Amino acid sequence: MKHMIWRAVITSCVLTLAGTALAQQAAPAPMRVRGQIEKVDGNTLTVKARDGATMAVNVPDSVRVTGVVKASLADIKPNSYIGVTAMPQPDGSQKAIAVHIFTEAQRGAGEGHRPWDLRPGSTMTNAAVETTATGVDGQVLTVKYKSADKTEEKKVVVPPDAAIVAFQPGEKSELKSGAQVIISVQKQADGTLTAVSVNVGRDGVTPPM
Repeated sequence: MKHMIWRAVITSCVLTLAGTALAQQAAPAPMRVRGQIEKVDGNTLTVKARDGATMAVNVPDSVRVTGVVKASLADIKPNSYIGVTAMPQPDGSQKAIAVHIFTEAQRGAGEGHRPWDLRPGSTMTNAAVETTATGVDGQVLTVKYKSADKTEEKKVVVPPDAAIVAFQPGEKSELKSGAQVIISVQKQADGTLTAVSVNVGRDGVTPPM
């Protein structure tokens, strides 16, 4: 009897774990909508994407909004927490397309190194700046991030043409016609798009990531 009870318990646990794994696999990864807001109708944004497509995005009241403002290399200091959109180089370094300076409250957000969808083969590295120095091809940053149970390091070259921006706390009221945005969206079962977070450019800035 005890053997039968334990077999039932183990089977139940296995089925629960399998169901959880399937549910996690079924959840689609967020996608990004990059473009300009054309119209605001209640909680629905009509966005003209950079590729010319027009998309409707539902924006819940709880959506996280972040302002994006122009910044400079002088704003990047040791221990700054940054996100680097880059192209991998043959020597293992990352050539920055854009650098995004996080607020202190955002430290640790999305930490790590991963593929990115700005350009084919591009990457995103969210990490703390260890050192910064002037190099032949631009400013050279050494950044460190936690990966699993270890700390990893990347060399980032920031060329003169790389976009540099900083994040600031934002408000949903900033989502107006004409605003340049990058929206992280979740595609729903019925095909509609719901915003998870929005980066909105301020003072004419187009979020570069």
